[in-house]
Amino acid sequence: MTVILVLVTFFGFVALDWFLHKGKEPVVAPAGEPVPVPATDRIVGFLAPDNLRYHAGHAWLHRERLNIARVGADEFAAALAGDISKVDLPKPGQWVRQGQKVWTLHRSGELAEMVSPIEGEVIEVNQEVINNPALLRDDPYGRGWLMTVNVPDEESTTRNLIPKNLVRAWMRDSVEKLYALQSSSSAMHAYATAADGGEPARDILAGMPEADWRRVTGQFFLTGN
Repeated sequence: MTVILVLVTFFGFVALDWFLHKGKEPVVAPAGEPVPVPATDRIVGFLAPDNLRYHAGHAWLHRERLNIARVGADEFAAALAGDISKVDLPKPGQWVRQGQKVWTLHRSGELAEMVSPIEGEVIEVNQEVINNPALLRDDPYGRGWLMTVNVPDEESTTRNLIPKNLVRAWMRDSVEKLYALQSSSSAMHAYATAADGGEPARDILAGMPEADWRRVTGQFFLTGN
């Protein structure tokens, strides 16, 4: 009889826990672990997972749990930056505002800045990508993540991100504007390949010698370099 009562109590707690948490968003991918990314979420060749949110400056945001978000640069930004030599990230404890320049990419003696997609306190930065900047291009949604942020007011800051139903049009527009900067056959071939679903070049601007790296990145990263 005692065993039966114990089992009934146990399953009662299980049922209660299920009922209390039904419909709530689960905790996913603790900081330092890869963000789950469907490999098929490509828009004009660029990977843009639909389980992430995006800022117009081509940074992404992943809500890991209540008031905690992980942030990085999307694949379009990573391909535009290309083979960078260094990444400067903010320090833990620093307060960042949405749209504020928060990290810097270095390449061939030049730098490009990107803005934060969210407002809050930086709680962790990715030391691995600091030590190996190539991760930003190799795995922008996984090992190339940049920082985690404590976001006290999620509602107001996420309101200014790209609406989910407009992400595809926004990304397509960015790609079209990029390749419109260069009319060479190599650029048009790269665009055609991307439009057919092929992966973008590792270093897009390396194939556009007339394009000024700092100026072009500033245009798309909304920093006006």
